[in-house]
Amino acid sequence: MKRRFTKIDFPLFILMILFSILGLIMILSASSVSAVLRYKSSTYHFFIRQLIVVIVAFAVGIFFLLRFKTKTYEFFTPFLVVGILGALVGLFFKGIITNHAQSWYDLKFFNLQPAEFAKTILIVVMAVFYDRCMKKKNISLYHYLIPLAFAVVLFILVYKQPDLGGALIIAGIAFLIFVTLPFDKKNQLKLFKTFGLLFVCAIGVFLCSGGSLSSSLNERQLERFNFKNPCSRYTEDTGYQVCNGFIAIHNGGLFGKGLGNSTQKYLYLPEAHTDFIFPILVEELGAIVGVLVLIGYVVILYRILKIGKNARGNVRNMILCYGTFSYVLLHLIVNLMGVLALIPLTGVPIPFLTYGGSYTLNLILMLFVVQEVAIENKETRIQREMARL
Repeated sequence: MKRRFTKIDFPLFILMILFSILGLIMILSASSVSAVLRYKSSTYHFFIRQLIVVIVAFAVGIFFLLRFKTKTYEFFTPFLVVGILGALVGLFFKGIITNHAQSWYDLKFFNLQPAEFAKTILIVVMAVFYDRCMKKKNISLYHYLIPLAFAVVLFILVYKQPDLGGALIIAGIAFLIFVTLPFDKKNQLKLFKTFGLLFVCAIGVFLCSGGSLSSSLNERQLERFNFKNPCSRYTEDTGYQVCNGFIAIHNGGLFGKGLGNSTQKYLYLPEAHTDFIFPILVEELGAIVGVLVLIGYVVILYRILKIGKNARGNVRNMILCYGTFSYVLLHLIVNLMGVLALIPLTGVPIPFLTYGGSYTLNLILMLFVVQEVAIENKETRIQREMARL
């Protein structure tokens, strides 16, 4: 185990630790007021819960995921598919409602959100399935659409909770993985024609059924499309949170007000430790630190992409990396663009910083999957070099 651990991508591992520590510090700072005033709990309530999740995630990653090669994922895939479909369907009967969405199971010690597990399971399923497809000859081109059908089912189940942000990220992950597959040009043309036909049919069915945006989304989701100029609607739900996020960023300036000195976390931002934790970070630590954090995210994405490119001889490992890259990138983009009022606010967490056990657990575990790919890349390179001798 020690010998394998020395082969991980250490720049990525160091960034995982640094961002986890930063996230814990910011969650403690951002949640301390609301934990006492809103939830009538200890100042350290959310910090301790998040700390436990981070420790468990790193322990599982180091002592479990790094012990097994990615080829063993083939055995677990059928169980993962059945488990996530059952969990998502079960929400409609046993799920608890929070913020108008029935997306969680209350396990007393942990609120489990299946939609977050759906994203990572989708990545694993697509990686295993397409690896098998690429190894077979004379396989039907449309066989490659099966994982997309699975993604559509996940999209519908998550959308119906309703969780539009989570559903869109599932769709984005599936699409970005699919476009990275090494098809030849002839097959690519066939697939694009098929997608075009399916898209036209879907639009036709939607229009013929009298469909419209208002009939497809609930009232709360429609309100979120009124996202521009939030401070002109400060007293309304559609502008209050985002405008307070703007105020937090403005208050921070270049150097910030000091760690723990945010004013917006005093219930101006109702959930400062979740979706709007980045504005709190800028308010307390300044725009310069905010930019450095964004640079850190870019480096994480670069390391994941580099490991994926080094695994080009292994379709399964390549997709695991590209899927994780898409997972991190989409969460980053959707959260920041929502906070900056560039797109509707969807409640999507930002990597490492946002409080949330299910997302943090899945994020760290998928990064350890990428680390396993890095180990296998190095082992493969060593084997090739030995074979040349």
